[in-house]
Amino acid sequence: METMEAIHTRRSVRKYTDKKISEDLVEKILRAGMSAPSAGNQQPWHFIVIDDNKLLEEIPKVSLYAPMAKEASVAIVVCGDIQLEKYPGFWVQDCSAATQNMLLAAHALGLGAVWSGIYPLEGRVSGYRLLLGIPENVIPLSIIIMGYPLEIPKPVDRYKKERIRYNKW
Repeated sequence: METMEAIHTRRSVRKYTDKKISEDLVEKILRAGMSAPSAGNQQPWHFIVIDDNKLLEEIPKVSLYAPMAKEASVAIVVCGDIQLEKYPGFWVQDCSAATQNMLLAAHALGLGAVWSGIYPLEGRVSGYRLLLGIPENVIPLSIIIMGYPLEIPKPVDRYKKERIRYNKW
């Protein structure tokens, strides 16, 4: 899939078949995440791959907006390690870029995925810490829930000319 096509056709997918995602595809998605830009090349990320059905079933208890995790093949929690930061606070942007890269990679590989937010909601952060044993210096930012799509939402043109300014507001 060509890059612009992937960007314009990727949609959040919340319904999946029962087909399992191979370790090879998961690695390709993780490699895409680790290819994201980061401030000062600090790469402050860690990734928790969840493929255990019992853990996937626990996710909606931590995040009410992630019920699709029960049907997913895999979820990846994207975390920022504040001890790896060269430029404090930029871990959020770095891990967001990694998350977007992984969403695009999943789509290009024929998978369906959805980004569910964790940080800055303290209840979700502490819930994922407890569920996954995440240390205090590592902050979960997002969870990407994925599987083979049961249905594929149609692309939507989101271009809004009225939101563009040149040179000044």
